[in-house]
Amino acid sequence: MLYPLLPLYLASVLMAGPRALGIIEGVAEATASIFKLVSGVIVDRTKKAKPWIVLGYLLAGIGRPLIALANSWTGVLAIRFTDRLGKGLRSSPRDALLAESVSANQRGLTFGFHRSMDNAGAVLGPLLASLLLYLHVPLKTIFFWTIIPAFITVALALCISESPKEFASGSTKFSWSLEGMPGQFKRYLIVAGIFALANSSDMFLLLRARELGVPQEKIPLLWAGISLITTIFGTPLSAMSDRFGRKRFILIAWLAFVFFYICMSVQGISIYAVLGLFALYGLFKAATEGIEKALVADMAPKRLLGTAFGWFNLTTGLMLFPASFIFGWLYETINPSTAFLFSGSCALLAFGLMLFWVDTKSSHPLSL
Repeated sequence: MLYPLLPLYLASVLMAGPRALGIIEGVAEATASIFKLVSGVIVDRTKKAKPWIVLGYLLAGIGRPLIALANSWTGVLAIRFTDRLGKGLRSSPRDALLAESVSANQRGLTFGFHRSMDNAGAVLGPLLASLLLYLHVPLKTIFFWTIIPAFITVALALCISESPKEFASGSTKFSWSLEGMPGQFKRYLIVAGIFALANSSDMFLLLRARELGVPQEKIPLLWAGISLITTIFGTPLSAMSDRFGRKRFILIAWLAFVFFYICMSVQGISIYAVLGLFALYGLFKAATEGIEKALVADMAPKRLLGTAFGWFNLTTGLMLFPASFIFGWLYETINPSTAFLFSGSCALLAFGLMLFWVDTKSSHPLSL
């Protein structure tokens, strides 16, 4: 409900521009990334994921409705900090729990299904938000109502039944380094970080869609459409990677991302072209969100799954700060086309490195 409304709220109520949006999203995602590593290392040490999952959803559930009380973009920044702190605490323990709960040849299916369910909520939320906007419900009131799904989420998290055998035994000391990780995993981290530099906040895409002529009340519907495509195709595409290899799907998806960003840099494209491009973006998300994490589980030692997900989430998340800051600065200071071409160039570099530098054959027999 909240995500597609935030750029509208910043622009129309708080009178904040793309630069402020870039700072907010960059700081928020950097915060989440740091605590993803912290929680990942802790879960390898304690062998307990549930407490961090519950705490993470609780912080996010409390923080998001408070955006309605913010009277400046700095207030939104503080609230997004709390929200992303919760995300950081829950993400790596949840990913490690998922990876340990299934066999290696079902990881793509598992992470794909998880992302599909997440995006199913991102379909219903914007649809409801769009209906409320159509009924002239104020943005602040909609933010307050997000407390309802937040309460349900925390209640469900409390119902998780975690077996003490979910995690393999290992060292009992805290280790924040990449010691013990395969060399190809370290290369994958570097490449994923470069691609993350291209992948700034999706809120800029919604802002760009509005500038290209999509009506304000249709913006939540546009985001719901992306999420619907990701929901439908996320599970089957990720499951196919269990059979045909992760790298092949990632490369095709990253190339689609490059095409999408280059096209979005063009001035004066029609609304129908925008809709088609956003559908392509939904397919990109469907072919990467679950598969990239499944590849982490394939490459990492079992005893260090939490730490591996922590490092992956830290690397990709920390790059979102410069990604969103640079993109927002280019968007506002020069023009939107320059910002989109910058991201497309970074993604193209990551594509080349992934193709020629990262060997995933040792982690999956059918990888490209």
